[in-house]
Amino acid sequence: MRRIRKAKIVATLGPASADVATIESLFDAGADVFRLNFSHGTHDDHQARVATIREIEQRRGRPIAILLDLQGPKLRIGTFADGPISLTQGEHFRLDLDHQTPGSTQRVALPHPEIFAALTPGADLLLDDGRIRLKVIECTPDHAVTEVVAGGGLSDRKGVNVPGVVLPLSALTEKDHRDLQFGLTLDIDWIALSFVQRAEDIHQIKEIVQGRAGIVAKLEKPSAVQGLESIVEAADAIMVARGDLGVEMPAEQVPSIQKRIVRECRRAGKPVIVATQMLESMVYAPVPTRAEASDVATAVYDGADAVMLSAESAAGAYPIEAVRMMNNIILQTEADSYYRQALATSHTAPRAEAADAIGFAVSEIVNVLQLRATVAYTSSGYSALRLARERPAAPIIGITPRLSTSRQLSLVWGVHAVLSHEVTSVLEMSDLACETVIKEGFGTSGDMIVISAGVPFAVSGTTNLLKISQLP
Repeated sequence: MRRIRKAKIVATLGPASADVATIESLFDAGADVFRLNFSHGTHDDHQARVATIREIEQRRGRPIAILLDLQGPKLRIGTFADGPISLTQGEHFRLDLDHQTPGSTQRVALPHPEIFAALTPGADLLLDDGRIRLKVIECTPDHAVTEVVAGGGLSDRKGVNVPGVVLPLSALTEKDHRDLQFGLTLDIDWIALSFVQRAEDIHQIKEIVQGRAGIVAKLEKPSAVQGLESIVEAADAIMVARGDLGVEMPAEQVPSIQKRIVRECRRAGKPVIVATQMLESMVYAPVPTRAEASDVATAVYDGADAVMLSAESAAGAYPIEAVRMMNNIILQTEADSYYRQALATSHTAPRAEAADAIGFAVSEIVNVLQLRATVAYTSSGYSALRLARERPAAPIIGITPRLSTSRQLSLVWGVHAVLSHEVTSVLEMSDLACETVIKEGFGTSGDMIVISAGVPFAVSGTTNLLKISQLP
C-alpha cells in the first residue's frame, strides 16, 4: 500500500479513535504515524491501542510508526475559596507557596518554588493560556507581587507560563519517568519530550532510552528557540508545538519561528513535524476553514516532513474526515508546479561528507535522468535520512533489514519503507532494489533507478555507494 504524497501525517488517538475499525480507517485515510498522548488515558488504554496498531500493521503489510508523547511539567495555580475571581488591569496580585490557604481576589497559591527561584522584577507571568498577563514587581524565593497587565476571569488550577525564563526544572517529571519506562516495554518508535528548554534535556532522556526509540524534541518554549541549533543537533526529530509557542511568544512571531525551525531541521537532515490546531475547526465541523487548509499547505511548501492532527483525530466528531482532508491538501499542494520551486529555494548546501554528497548526487541524477524512483538501502535509516534531506523529485524506497528502522522511517519525508532480509553483496543489493521497486509499484521493466547504500553492509552511518540500475 503506497502513498503518492511525500509529506507524512501524524494522527493522535483518543476517545474518538479508540476502536480497531476507526484506527484502521485512519490508516487507510492517510495516517502514517499514530501519536499516543500520555497527558490523557491510562496505561491500559495506550497498551490496547499499540496492540491494535501492530495488528493492523501486520494485516496490511506496511510499517506504522507509534509516537509516545510525554506530558512534561504542568505548572498550575491553586484553588480559590469562593470560586472564580476577576482581575482588573493595574491591580496588584500576589502569588505564593501557601497551598494550604485557598486563594482570593488578592492572592493565590503557586506551588512551584522553581518558578520563584527563576523570577526577577519585570518578568512576565501568563495564566490560563496567556489570557491573563501579570508583571512581577517584587519577588522572593517564596512569593511574588505582580501587577495585572491584562485582566479577566480566573478560576481554579489554571496553567502558568513563564516566557523568557529558563526554569530550573527537568523536562521529565515523576509521571514522565513512569510513563517512559512503561512505554519502553511496548513497540514504541518515537518519544516526544515536552517542555524542552535546552539540549541537556535531550541528553537526559537519551541516557534512559539508550537507542530503543528516536527522541522528538517538542519546541514550545522561547528558550528552546534561542537554543535551536544545539537542540536540533541533540534530538532525532523536532516538533513545532505552535500552540504553546503562541502562548509564550507574540502570535505574530510564530509563523516566522515555524519557518526558521523547519529550515534548521532541513539543513540538519532531521525530521520535523508541524503541529497544533492545523485543522482545529474539524473538531466540530466536517470541513476545515480555508485558512486552516492554507496553513497545512504552507508547512508542506516549506518542506516539513509531517503535519499533525491532535484533537481533530483524538476527540473530534470527524476524525477520519480530518485525516482524509489533510491527505487531500498535501496531495494538492505537492501537485502544484510551484511546490518543487519552493523546496529548491529553501534548500541548503550539503555537508562535506560522503553521505551528504551521495544524497545530493542522487537528487541531481533523478533530475537529469527523470527517474521514477530512488532506493536507499539502510540499516540504521541514515542513508534514507540524508537522501530525504535533499528532497528528491522521485520517491525514496527505504529498504532495511530492521523492523524498528522501517517504522521510524514512516515519519520521514518521501520515504516508503520496506522491510527486507540482510544483503551481503552489491549485486544482491541491486537485485533486491530492482525487485522491490517493481513489487511496490514504483517502476516497471526498463525504468532506471538510482541506489544509495553503505559498504560494508549492516554498519550504521557508512553511506558511501551510489549505483544506477535498470529494472529487468
